[in-house]
Amino acid sequence: MLRLPTVGRALAGAAKGSLAPSNTVRTPVRAASNMVEVFVDGKPVEVEPGTTVLQACEKVGVQIPRFCYHERLSVAGNCRMCLVEIEKAPKVMWHTLIVWQPVAACAMPVMKGWNILTNSDKTRKAREGVMEFLLANHPLDCPICDQGGECDLQDQSMQFGSDRSRFSEGKRAVEDKNIGPLIKTIMTRCIQCTRCVREIAGVEDLGTTGRGNNLQIGTYVEKMFMSELSGNVIDVCPVGALTSKPYAFTARPWETRKTESVDVLDAVGSNIVVSTRGGEVMRVMPRLNEDVNEEWISDKTRFAYDGLKRQRLTQPMVKDSSGQLTPSTWEDALTRVAGALQGVQGSEVAAIAGGMVDAEALVSLKDLLNRMNSENLCTEELFPMAGAGTDLRSNYLLNTGIAGIEDCDLLLLIGTNPRYEAPLFNARIRKSWLHNELRVALVGRSVDLSYTYDHLGEEAAVLQELANGTHPFCQVLSSAKRPVVVVGSSSLQREDGAAILSAVSTIAQNARTSSGVEEGWKVLNVLHRVASQVAALDLGYKAGVEAIRKNPPKVLFLLGADAGCITRADLPKNSLVVYQGHHGDVGAPMADIILPGAAYTEKNATYVNTEGRSQQTRVAVTAPGMAREDWKIIRAISELAGVTLPYDSVDEVRSRLAEVSPNLVRYDDVEQANYFKQANELSKAVNQALLAAPLVPPQLTAKDFYMTDSISRASQTMAKCVKAITEGANAIDEPSIC
Repeated sequence: MLRLPTVGRALAGAAKGSLAPSNTVRTPVRAASNMVEVFVDGKPVEVEPGTTVLQACEKVGVQIPRFCYHERLSVAGNCRMCLVEIEKAPKVMWHTLIVWQPVAACAMPVMKGWNILTNSDKTRKAREGVMEFLLANHPLDCPICDQGGECDLQDQSMQFGSDRSRFSEGKRAVEDKNIGPLIKTIMTRCIQCTRCVREIAGVEDLGTTGRGNNLQIGTYVEKMFMSELSGNVIDVCPVGALTSKPYAFTARPWETRKTESVDVLDAVGSNIVVSTRGGEVMRVMPRLNEDVNEEWISDKTRFAYDGLKRQRLTQPMVKDSSGQLTPSTWEDALTRVAGALQGVQGSEVAAIAGGMVDAEALVSLKDLLNRMNSENLCTEELFPMAGAGTDLRSNYLLNTGIAGIEDCDLLLLIGTNPRYEAPLFNARIRKSWLHNELRVALVGRSVDLSYTYDHLGEEAAVLQELANGTHPFCQVLSSAKRPVVVVGSSSLQREDGAAILSAVSTIAQNARTSSGVEEGWKVLNVLHRVASQVAALDLGYKAGVEAIRKNPPKVLFLLGADAGCITRADLPKNSLVVYQGHHGDVGAPMADIILPGAAYTEKNATYVNTEGRSQQTRVAVTAPGMAREDWKIIRAISELAGVTLPYDSVDEVRSRLAEVSPNLVRYDDVEQANYFKQANELSKAVNQALLAAPLVPPQLTAKDFYMTDSISRASQTMAKCVKAITEGANAIDEPSIC
């Protein structure tokens, strides 16, 4: 089934200079009787009405060259590289000559009986002429261009271009634009395909100015390209006009080794490709996955990789008598940890898991503490435990799924800012709003989400009105056929988090049981912010550290816990704090013993995203210094402590994962959760009192988006982004001198 672009809205959007998600909108399958038969180089093929010539050719495996056309962007039809010949097509009269009229394959819908000639003499001549025009002003930068080896212009000029040019005029030069610390511009190379101007994220910063030979692409007024998805213009640019500024002049693509992996800097689980050379991560690029991130990634995912080599913990450290952390050996550090565990009761040991911990480490730590008769295992992220709490999986998942947002007709956002909490999820919402006429409503602080929505209010009391059916918007909810309610996990961290979840559950249950809703449609959704939360809840971890604050342990194990939810003041003076992680961030300075772990690019590990999809990271580089994988460190501690864990390999650890929660090893599959009615009934037993404070989620600004974890806080590139945004805001706040 082909996914067809929408031409009308696309051309209007191209003029605005907007970036938005792909327009590969899910279209219903038409009956076979409506299919149109055409011929591609004599081969018959049946396609849906409205299918373009280019799509029909691709259906039979014939690749048509293109620059401006992109399957996820709106159609512009301005590069003309996709010209083809239609056999027996009508000719055009020009003065007294009858001229053959080529067809732009990307924008021309097929007609019944057409025979499309993709390799005729006229087609080849037309492409050769187009290529000659494109290269007329293009500089000879290939030896120093970062796009070299991955350049569409290089590839297509070799295949379709001529070996000489008839242009003797001087090439035009275009001034480079400064659009921030992430994207490097060499605008003389630009061929005006306008891909970057069209739709990815809904930010109308880039556009065209001038006409003809004076046409330029830029921001008109020099400013930073303000988008959390701005780096994707690097991927869509077919030439070297837009490249990665941090990656400039560092490596060539044929020098690097590429490893497929998963991003863990948010809870979406974007699929990525990690390019490495000489044991160092050189860049991170998106990997196609239609159900998760399509082929986009956020700027934090793409550019924060330099934080992987800064502020790293590379050897075990132990606090000496003077209170200073000093380098130690693995034997000494592990022996001290094991000795401390043997000297306390099970109730006096506790552990906190951070936001980027893999499932293998989580289950290993749980097994270690369980063997010591301790159940004090917590996550940094809080989630209401009252009512159904985390006992029912449907209570804490994005049950509709990331791709499922494209199928809904009404979306209610509660206490969340998906633009900065989950940029790829927000891009899906905008895609559905743009092409499926999705109606969006928001309860919480009014923010710019890159699409319009109905603002129902900031106060939590609005939720009570929606749950009781007294709010005017309830009529809209009841009339929707596929409504979706999404609550941000940050809103559930308040004191009245259980009451908020109860109200949201009631709203979702009322919408789900209304007469117009399709049977089996899921309404309740929770949008998490950190990569480890769902796996931790699946394994039985308690959400939040309140239990540890009430009963401070003598031995506290911090597994990548860098959110600062526990301080030394919360613990007894003689308590021992063990920190295991990969960065010397918030958790390391308060520790008595530091055990260096591996980052997500340095281990084969399992992560579960906010919709409950299990995915794997792969080893791209070796962990620096003496750092080791987290589960191996915990396994060594268990052996020295006399409670040896029964696994010696990652496969055995995953067998243990399958015993505890089988969905954790069903990779790239989403285990459905359906106990919504039971969860709603249990939620009615909690205290229903809501606080008067407005629902204000964190990460409300772009500045807060770039530094949310130990890796991004160590990144110089992310620091430059924060500085650029701050300076830009100050410049706007300054009074005009005019």
